[in-house]
Amino acid sequence: MSAVVPPTDGVLAQLLRDLADAVIVCDRDGTIVFWNDAATTLFGWTASEAVGRTLELIVPERLWQRHSSGYARVMESGHTEYGGRLLEVPAMHRDGRTFSIAFTVSLLHADGGPLPSGIAAVLRDDTAGFEARRALRKAQAGG
Repeated sequence: MSAVVPPTDGVLAQLLRDLADAVIVCDRDGTIVFWNDAATTLFGWTASEAVGRTLELIVPERLWQRHSSGYARVMESGHTEYGGRLLEVPAMHRDGRTFSIAFTVSLLHADGGPLPSGIAAVLRDDTAGFEARRALRKAQAGG
């Protein structure tokens, strides 16, 4: 299986580096291979600190097992039920605080085969939206 190699030059590489949303790319094993400046802003880790580590860097510890088994299942099956959907989950900042993120994922196929060579995610802070939805649910429940 070919490795995931994000572009390093050209317009696409500039877009990935400069996008206001965080962009993270991981290989089949879940190792981070690309981390843009917006990811640094969002999570507090620099690219040089994040690249080469797993997503456990930003996944709250209580969710590590669930995330790990789900990631492995997607890599083995070549299918994700989350493609094309906006996902909302808790994430962990470098300083230890948990906050809400919203993101989309795309399976990457570096060699054109049926199984993915990695996953790309575009992420943003959704804490304000999460809090607003929670307050609305609470108000609707009469509390």
